[in-house]
Amino acid sequence: MQYTLFSLESPTFHKLYLFKNTTILGKIHQTIDWDSLEKLLPKKTTIVGAPSWLPTKGLFALMFLKHYTGLSDEKLLECFHTNWAMQMFCGTLLSDNERIKDNAFVSRVRSYLGDHLDLNLFQSVMINSWKSEIPDKNVLLMDATCYEVYLRIPTDVKLLWESCTWLWEKQIPALCTSNKIKLPRSKYKDQKIKQLTYSKLRKKIHRKTYSRKRSLLKLLNKGILTLNELLEKVKSKGFSEKDSEVFQTIKVVYEQQKHLFEVPKAKVSDRIVSIYKPYIRPIVRGKENKPVEYGIKVHINQVGGINIIEHASYNAFNECKRLKESVVRHKKMIGECSHVAADGIYPTNENRTFLREEGIQHNFCRKGRGKDDKETKQMKGILNKERSTRLEGSFGTEKEHYLLRRIKARSQKTEIIWLYFGVYTANTVRISNRRQEKSQQAQKIAA
Repeated sequence: MQYTLFSLESPTFHKLYLFKNTTILGKIHQTIDWDSLEKLLPKKTTIVGAPSWLPTKGLFALMFLKHYTGLSDEKLLECFHTNWAMQMFCGTLLSDNERIKDNAFVSRVRSYLGDHLDLNLFQSVMINSWKSEIPDKNVLLMDATCYEVYLRIPTDVKLLWESCTWLWEKQIPALCTSNKIKLPRSKYKDQKIKQLTYSKLRKKIHRKTYSRKRSLLKLLNKGILTLNELLEKVKSKGFSEKDSEVFQTIKVVYEQQKHLFEVPKAKVSDRIVSIYKPYIRPIVRGKENKPVEYGIKVHINQVGGINIIEHASYNAFNECKRLKESVVRHKKMIGECSHVAADGIYPTNENRTFLREEGIQHNFCRKGRGKDDKETKQMKGILNKERSTRLEGSFGTEKEHYLLRRIKARSQKTEIIWLYFGVYTANTVRISNRRQEKSQQAQKIAA
């Protein structure tokens, strides 16, 4: 590395001036409290055994760049090599002949943050640095949304076939070859042809699907028994810990799918939809175009246009039960709360009683006879409009422009990192835009 930022004695001071005053990245850079973020990570200069090309704050900056640009990991690294503004945003400058040759560098940074970063502290640092710039601090808007992960559309047949493929194509042949054992007989090749024929059907009638499930359950059961016998013979030699986790997941998948096959209308708790991501659960949202979603359900609090992640879970939860926690968290993080706006699922008797005792006004429909006075009606109209436009609109903005339509990380920790940086990159851009608007208004007044 040639330089680290930001010394006035640096020979690249002219670039620093241009970066801060003429580039969008420079203006966004000034909205983040980098010194406080640096304290959240251990003083370590290596990532997965390799020397880091970036200072500590550069690890955060690279994730902000990822979601701001919307580029893939490889394209981001390619742009980083040729864009000096991106390099300065990350607190460094590469010399002309320097390149980061590790194509997985961005992924390694994400994994490092997933292992070492406390996201609650990260969120507190970001909000505290903007607290003086947030308008209407006493007004709390809340709602829940689902940020989906990158996952093939799960069906029972696909899940069973994926499990059979893992056993009969990957593990059993590999163990037999490495230990010089004769490959056991199976009908896997026949079933592969039948599966291909089934997958090409435009209309998958119930009888065909039923037949496929029955055949795949038999094949999967034989695969599980065969792999167990092989592992006993070779004493699990060449069978990694990761393979063991996937195998345990497949056993659970078999039990769940067998139960569903025998009792079609049964409800299975903690139903698995992917053998590689067993923590993902189907989340029933009840939307007309997408009744079920697969990803992270998130309860968002919004104050002055800034989104705060109040709760995130892979399991479905009832957001109306998060109202009390949201108000308590708002008072702790922001300050006084005098108004609350939420949609039609929140006005339970328990929530109404809590808000009345706390002296907080809300946008809930009046219960019983009578009508609201004119002022109350106007106040509820304003709160409803803010919630339905600004809060719900922010969900679409984050999904469309900050890589949250499909989270493409590969593990649970990195998916959560992806979520938080997507939301807070959007927040950072909002703060930057506000500062620019204020400076432009000040220049007009001065002129």
